[in-house]
Amino acid sequence: MDKKTLEFVTFCISKLSILLKLSQEDIYSRLEKSGILYDYIIDEQNVWYKKLDLIEEIYSIIEQYYPDANTYS
Repeated sequence: MDKKTLEFVTFCISKLSILLKLSQEDIYSRLEKSGILYDYIIDEQNVWYKKLDLIEEIYSIIEQYYPDANTYS
């Protein structure tokens, strides 16, 4: 993973951690396990850079995988 991608992933995980009130390690693990990390965040990062509502968009993807996204378990 190059530096730009690592910084982007770190930013997303940090913001989602705050939003969902979970540890960053937990967010990373769940994103990786669900496929969201690679299929949506890393593979589409060039698209994400153009979006102002980045975290809200990723959160809506999480809600598709986890309907009760506030518990995200």
